[in-house]
Amino acid sequence: MAYELTEDQQDCLQELINVAMGQASDQLARYLDSFVYLTVPNIALVNGQKLSDDLVANEASMAVVSQGFFGYEGIRGEALLVYQHKDSDRIGDLLGYEPDELSVEEQLIDISSILTTTFLNVFASQIENQLSYSAPKLLADSKGTLSAHLTQLSFDWDTALTVNINYQVTDYSFNCEMILLIPEAAIDNIKTVIDRILADF
Repeated sequence: MAYELTEDQQDCLQELINVAMGQASDQLARYLDSFVYLTVPNIALVNGQKLSDDLVANEASMAVVSQGFFGYEGIRGEALLVYQHKDSDRIGDLLGYEPDELSVEEQLIDISSILTTTFLNVFASQIENQLSYSAPKLLADSKGTLSAHLTQLSFDWDTALTVNINYQVTDYSFNCEMILLIPEAAIDNIKTVIDRILADF
């Protein structure tokens, strides 16, 4: 496949992701004063239709916050924070908000911002880039219609590089998943950056 990463490129990206998600996890753990467990991130090359199918399979129980990012050298993508609906109702307790202090939607955006910006800032630092972000936004219907949301994002790609990271806050039995979507137009740019890093070793 034209956009496929070599084994060395895959390993390098995996290491960059490991460092970024570790610091994002540490930031969240300090904020919540709780242990955050991480699973091994999954990096995959998928076509747009398959991604939609995967998400649609669970859309009835999801709430999603999305945030676009873009930087130098054509680095860009979309970060999705995906919550099971049963977990989204726990976020007020998790963040220590008083009842009615913030809506569930505002709480979802708060915790998403912590994870997304920390992760992407660390990732950008490692590749000597600087990323800008769009404002995080919640699905119009926070309890479903994920496929409709993907349509709203106006992806016009057939292929994407995806990175899935699962965060588990064990004290609260709370899970959320971060999905990074790198559209095909940016994959070659990511590979160029990775090759430069590999050449320095």
